[in-house]
Amino acid sequence: MRTRLPRIAGAVALATSLLAMAGCGTSGPAPSSASAVDTTAPVTLTWWTGQSDEAEKILEGMAAEFHTLHPNVTINVSSGASSTEELLQKLSAGFASGTYPNISYAFGSWSSELESSGKTQDITELVTDPAVKWDELPEAARLTVRPTGAKTIGFPALVDNISLLYNKTVFDAYGVAYPTENWTWDDFRAAAKQMTDPSKQTYGYAYSVSGSEETTWQFWPHLWQNGGKILSDDQKTAAFASPEGEKALEFLRAMAQDDKSVYLDQTDTKFAQLFANDRIGMMTSGPWQLYDLNTAKTKYGVTILPGTNGDHQTVSGPDIWALLDTGDAAENHWSFEFLKWLTDPAQDLRWNVKYGNLPLRASEQDSPEFKAQVKALPGLDVMAANSANAKTARPTVQGYVGLSEAIGSAISHVLQGDGTPADALAEAAKKADVALAEG
Repeated sequence: MRTRLPRIAGAVALATSLLAMAGCGTSGPAPSSASAVDTTAPVTLTWWTGQSDEAEKILEGMAAEFHTLHPNVTINVSSGASSTEELLQKLSAGFASGTYPNISYAFGSWSSELESSGKTQDITELVTDPAVKWDELPEAARLTVRPTGAKTIGFPALVDNISLLYNKTVFDAYGVAYPTENWTWDDFRAAAKQMTDPSKQTYGYAYSVSGSEETTWQFWPHLWQNGGKILSDDQKTAAFASPEGEKALEFLRAMAQDDKSVYLDQTDTKFAQLFANDRIGMMTSGPWQLYDLNTAKTKYGVTILPGTNGDHQTVSGPDIWALLDTGDAAENHWSFEFLKWLTDPAQDLRWNVKYGNLPLRASEQDSPEFKAQVKALPGLDVMAANSANAKTARPTVQGYVGLSEAIGSAISHVLQGDGTPADALAEAAKKADVALAEG
């Protein structure tokens, strides 16, 4: 099973420890230019992949191939920790002791914490090299490795987004036309209502009310499509308690409470099981669902999110390869060169695409390798193309965890009939502002 949920909960208890243990500082210098480094001298890099099993084996093979191309470069590869969530804690301890890897996998939500540690490289100038193909990467992914906009601390490692998945069996049973890329949210609401049948315990849609990041990040496209913002321009206060935010939350409240067309999931996971078992008509989720749906032999389709006035914006949760500054010019140079090579389309096809992730760049979508994965996981091509609709980065500022918890709780209460959108968002904004101020 390949399951991937928004990566925020695992960082809650650890995020502040990174700064506490590492101390404050500024990101380290960019890797030295080739002219300033003896590129033939032996160098050993340490790479924490954050992966396991098949994914780890693929990446170990990539490191070995790079060593073949550059015999003087040895890359010691390991997962880094028993789970990806534990990597931040190990990095914190490593920063404190002065022993840490050159490259580490990291959840995008850790980006600001990593930058503020003072242990990251800044490769802003280097990625302007046309050979890096930086502008071909999804905008949300590029923004995630530039958390404050001042420095570029690594490369995107994995990209995803939320798309609309629909259960063809449920649609057919109720005679509802399948969604199209031109659907509006009004079309979506009408279809969900038509497929809701209390006697059969069938729902048109599902939404998490656990109050977790799953609850929160599903809301962001609604907010953005209505013209709202998560944060103020200076990123110091919450901005979601606005007319745009109220309109977005009222839409979901009306579906849940007036139409009764939404299965309210307290667990974050049951809704996908019900969808696979033909009990839910639609869910908004990502590529991590496709493997399980195919295993269950569910008849499904995928399209982009419904839109507001032609805006079909979605949300993405990119993860990153953080480039850490060890103070060694040769190590910094080669760690950059390795990630430049690894994220190039030729290698990405043999890593992300081979494993069933979305390709990092749109240019990979026409490749035989990706087409083979689409055949195995129908809808993956739609999700890859939907990366173009991930135009706004989910915040990675210090304090986002608290912000997410505050608005997640507000959304959960409103969808269950407790409170109004205006009051709930206003109260959540107050709590979010405290979290942002505390960092």
